[in-house]
Amino acid sequence: MSASAGQADAPVQVDVAVVGAGPCGLAAAIAARRAGMSALVYDRGCLVNGIASYPTYMSFFSTAERIGIGGVPFIVATDKPTRRDALAYYRGVAELYDLDVRQYERVESLRAVRVDPRAGRPEAVLGAPVARPARWLMRSETRTGAVRDVAAHAVVVATGYFGRPNRLGVPGESLPHVQHGYLEGHSAWREPVVIVGGANSAVDAALDMYRAGARVTMVHFGEGLDSNVKPWVRPDIEARLREGSIAARFGSRVVSIEPDAVVVEGPDGTSRISATQVYTMTGYLPETGLLEQVGVPIDEASGIPAHDPLTMATPLPGIYLAGVIASGNQANRIFIENGRDHGDAIVAHLQSSWR
Repeated sequence: MSASAGQADAPVQVDVAVVGAGPCGLAAAIAARRAGMSALVYDRGCLVNGIASYPTYMSFFSTAERIGIGGVPFIVATDKPTRRDALAYYRGVAELYDLDVRQYERVESLRAVRVDPRAGRPEAVLGAPVARPARWLMRSETRTGAVRDVAAHAVVVATGYFGRPNRLGVPGESLPHVQHGYLEGHSAWREPVVIVGGANSAVDAALDMYRAGARVTMVHFGEGLDSNVKPWVRPDIEARLREGSIAARFGSRVVSIEPDAVVVEGPDGTSRISATQVYTMTGYLPETGLLEQVGVPIDEASGIPAHDPLTMATPLPGIYLAGVIASGNQANRIFIENGRDHGDAIVAHLQSSWR
């Protein structure tokens, strides 16, 4: 049952609570279930919300085999799975393992469970018996405002990399025609569009919109495209830039956004670029709010939360990392391919501590 807005029911208790229902969070929940542990998974959006927000017609860089989880074969007819293939696959895996996924439920707070030193157990009975007593109390809120608590022995933070857009911080960024992210280009047919950024996501959006008939201008602070642009895409975008099919303002920064234009400051001074749609493809910052709440140290330079990469355990007993959150500001260090194994490491560490 759920409580009314602002009030929570008595908490239930689980062995493992996972925050984030992306592939790495799901893999952690599956590892817990396979080890006989109870698990709950939370996400403020839908299942694999990050993948759902990818461009509609995107294909993965990796083969299907490398992004499969839970030992479930990911079979597709092509070399690389599409976004649609992946969404169907991860839904199927969640169904197969009967994972308890609380979609559209934002985890608002996390705190340690106080222990009665006389009894050596949590101060209140928190629910059905589990393998080990609760160490953490988590509070969440559903999209209808209902507040729910869960007590967990271990919490896996798998909040990914798409929760906090790296904003420009300029006037007009909150206007309705400005988006941080990109789905597809049909709505931009014959429209003037500005894409801010010069890395893979910006390049992909620029090419897709150009092919949908948009008049595209890229604005990037660098002197050219980023060096990490995919090698099989770079010749295409460079050809479009050379022939003028896609315009570019390199060495330039957006200083403000207007309802029908973007104001840019560059080598030749300040200018206005006509734009009825603006896409700020400037990346994201790791979502570390829960870790900060409980005091997990985060390196100021790298943004990496303190953890043991062999076990994914943070210095706080029972708090673990899974997936790209462990890479700090360098999101290209951890992908589904290597983050999907974090759950097995976490569960092995839990089991070893229980012996």
